[in-house]
Amino acid sequence: MPAEELAVEPLAAARRLLGATLWSGPVGARIVEVEAYGGDPAGPWHDPAAHSGRGRTPRNAIMFGPPGRLYVYFSYGMHTCVNVTTGPDGIASAVLIRAGEVIAGYDIARSRRPAARTDTDLARGPGNFGSALGIALGDYGTDLFAPESAIRLELGPEITDPTAVGVGPRVGVSLAADRPWRLWLTGSAAVSAYRRSPRAPRAGKSA
Repeated sequence: MPAEELAVEPLAAARRLLGATLWSGPVGARIVEVEAYGGDPAGPWHDPAAHSGRGRTPRNAIMFGPPGRLYVYFSYGMHTCVNVTTGPDGIASAVLIRAGEVIAGYDIARSRRPAARTDTDLARGPGNFGSALGIALGDYGTDLFAPESAIRLELGPEITDPTAVGVGPRVGVSLAADRPWRLWLTGSAAVSAYRRSPRAPRAGKSA
């Protein structure tokens, strides 16, 4: 089962998702940038920056579920952020999709992202990725590997070249701000810019 390939620790799952393609109807995007997130203190990967960092809630419950499900939430009340649940069933973790390269359904993606200056900008940034693919809050919990799902994930070959993947701190988090859990494909122009949260402690001072 492809989903079982994501039943691993967060950083390994994030690496496995790089180069995968997420399909939402006729629009497809190759994933080029991701961020890994762990879970609550009772789990093996406590992550205070994760939505599940303080435990299970109705909002984050899918993060504790089986791998390969869609976790969707609003950021700043207007951006739909797309996450893939990872780790074994019952242990919270997920990977945020930060950026992608649209490979199919350009006209539809452009109609959803009229402010995008170039095709490279269509799915650059987590909110833009969700908008370009037309993913909404109602898609929460979708099984990304079910043949009947309108939103589907196709894993690509594992990336073995260490120079092909960049590693750095996550964007915009104020807790665990220096944890190097952001990964990206070094050759992609669609990778978003790094912005450190102004609320984060000085580099080297956070967990």
